[in-house]
Amino acid sequence: MIRKQIDVSLARQETPGCEKVLHFNNAGAGLMPQPVLEAVCGHLQLEAEIGGYEAADQARDKVEHTYDAIAALIGCKREEIAVIENATRAWDMAFYSILFKNGDRILTAAAEYASNYIPFLQVAQKIGVKVEVIPNDDYGRVSIKALQKMMDKRVKLIAVTHVPTNGGLINPAKEIGRIARQANVLYLLDVCQSVGQMPINIEEIGCDMLSATGRKFLRGPRATGFLYVRRSVLEKLEPPFLDLHAAKWVSPDRFEIRPDARRFENWETYYAGKIGLGVAIDYALAWGLEAIWDRVLTVSSMLRNYLEEIPKVHIHDLGIQKCGIVSFAVEGMDPQEIRDRLREQKINVSYSPAEYTRIDMESRKLGSVVRASVHYYNTEEEVLRFREAIRGMA
Repeated sequence: MIRKQIDVSLARQETPGCEKVLHFNNAGAGLMPQPVLEAVCGHLQLEAEIGGYEAADQARDKVEHTYDAIAALIGCKREEIAVIENATRAWDMAFYSILFKNGDRILTAAAEYASNYIPFLQVAQKIGVKVEVIPNDDYGRVSIKALQKMMDKRVKLIAVTHVPTNGGLINPAKEIGRIARQANVLYLLDVCQSVGQMPINIEEIGCDMLSATGRKFLRGPRATGFLYVRRSVLEKLEPPFLDLHAAKWVSPDRFEIRPDARRFENWETYYAGKIGLGVAIDYALAWGLEAIWDRVLTVSSMLRNYLEEIPKVHIHDLGIQKCGIVSFAVEGMDPQEIRDRLREQKINVSYSPAEYTRIDMESRKLGSVVRASVHYYNTEEEVLRFREAIRGMA
């Protein structure tokens, strides 16, 4: 049953970590709820008791359910899903499957993440593709007008991060998808920081490939992620490496690649995590992504408003509607030092250095920022406590 709104008290009761820390690091790794913890630990216990292969066989239905859960989460078919050990490797498997040639163009965003941009540069050096950054609009988002003007027959790929790692910005994924479809150009979307905090619908966005993690706003275990590949482009993409899970050895000199998205997986996998990811998605869907998103917007807006009251604190978020990631700096203080001092008070945040999103950060002359990322189980009392901790430093 989908709940109409978030029962924060219940959510906190079902989150053991809420008793230990004030957790504003959900963009790093969300606190696992009890059902996810029990699912992961339960399977590990089963492996210890009866053996890893045997435990996997016994839990087959739970493992397969994860594909159904992901399909329900983003609105696709289970055959279009691969469960991969993390979002970066999922993104890599999609990107390195594309057959680029000299002169092809890759269009990307100013706030693209380093783990995505480095492969762009590698392919540019090896093959001779051209990597081009789409200009921002007046709000810091990908400019749809600029993207439209950049389109030509040499554009092979549009690859964009939906929510950048270094702030509250939300890029216009649907509008980008419309342009990609009109031009019949591949569209790869990184939703690592958006899935789990807001609704994601494949058909509305229109992307061909999508990479995501389990550990952040979905509140799943670490070392879990997934890749979506649209059925119509599957046969056009050959994974950069194969094994006996991704392909079948049919004769001494011939193999056949799987017809579904699991061609991007490999045989060995983290079964406990895979099961836990499915449970985490079920848990999020039970709350309802619209309800989660409403709550995240409420808490993050509250946090920004309180931080703006403090002298010497500067908010660095871009965009029109901002998400649950709040980036800021305190005059005269290093963001890493702020993170460490907060951790001493059992308050969790992260910091984002320039090299993670170099083009965006350098254009704004930012060295690094503190990243506070809230979720639906966070409370106003926690926001007030956080404000006072920052006020004490500033």
